[in-house]
Amino acid sequence: MGLVLSESDRIELQNWTRRSSEEARRVERARIVLSLDAGKSAHETAECLGVHRTVVYRWRDRYLEGGLKALSCDKPRSGRPKTIPSERVKAVVTLACQTKPEKGTHWSTYSMAEVAGLSQSTVQRIWSANGIKPHLVRTFKLSTDPKFEEKLVDVVGLYLDPPEKALVLCVDEKSQIQALDRTQPGLPMKKGRCGTTTLFAALSMLDGKVIGSCKKRHRHEEFLSFLKQIDRQTPKDLELHLVIDNYATHKHKDVREWLAEHKRFHLHFVPTSCSWLNLVERFFAKITNKAIRRGTFDSVAELVETIHEYLRVHNRDPKPFKWTASAQTIIDKVKRCRETLGLEH
Repeated sequence: MGLVLSESDRIELQNWTRRSSEEARRVERARIVLSLDAGKSAHETAECLGVHRTVVYRWRDRYLEGGLKALSCDKPRSGRPKTIPSERVKAVVTLACQTKPEKGTHWSTYSMAEVAGLSQSTVQRIWSANGIKPHLVRTFKLSTDPKFEEKLVDVVGLYLDPPEKALVLCVDEKSQIQALDRTQPGLPMKKGRCGTTTLFAALSMLDGKVIGSCKKRHRHEEFLSFLKQIDRQTPKDLELHLVIDNYATHKHKDVREWLAEHKRFHLHFVPTSCSWLNLVERFFAKITNKAIRRGTFDSVAELVETIHEYLRVHNRDPKPFKWTASAQTIIDKVKRCRETLGLEH
């Protein structure tokens, strides 16, 4: 009646019983098998665990047949047979993914039900089973930068193998951040209310700290002021490699002249239409979700103070973002995408 488990299976089943997040049914099955492995009989195991002996027999046999994998899932059970032929399901999926209704930009369950001759609830079940959401649209844009690969390799190289005695900073600005009072939408406009600010930020790839500053505008004067702030707040003995986008203010004559006088600054431009390559965008998404999007601000000054407070809290316990994809992996994916869209010549 007893079982003899391998050491690896015994350790894994013991882990199941200790994890607080483990499913109760898997914990019960693990305890049954471990009890039998300890030399207890089916009757003793059933009494100890408060289950029927048939349950003990069932999971003993399942383990002997399929090992740990058999304990992780239930066998298929009999149930109501499918009432919708697979051909009709395929037709609904094809309609939703490859066509548009005559009187709209996307399908609804009502319009699809009319065309497919099914009920709305049936259409909804088919959509849910296949992860179809016609009301949501996701887009992407391929870079047309003639130096795409060269710039990509340069930036990813900084992420994966940063130079010694240097600091890699991801720099960008988040412009037009609005100060909105969502609880009082009917308040009259007045000075200081419902204005905007621009957040300039430099994310350190070393430790995740952010140098930030809010400014009223985002011209080359403000960008140059932010570069001087970076110069003041970073160790003077380190070279600074800035990952940055192709915004015109970053290439202004005054900016170029200042950079020529400050030799430790080195700019690395991401390819056009590749803001995803600049990791500071991940920080912008984080601050938007946690501090800005659902916030209520009576004035621009209150919005700016909220942003600065978030920066202070973030820098007390920063967590660096880690880049893992190689340049070649990205190049291969882009190439496959271009081939799929018929853009390769």
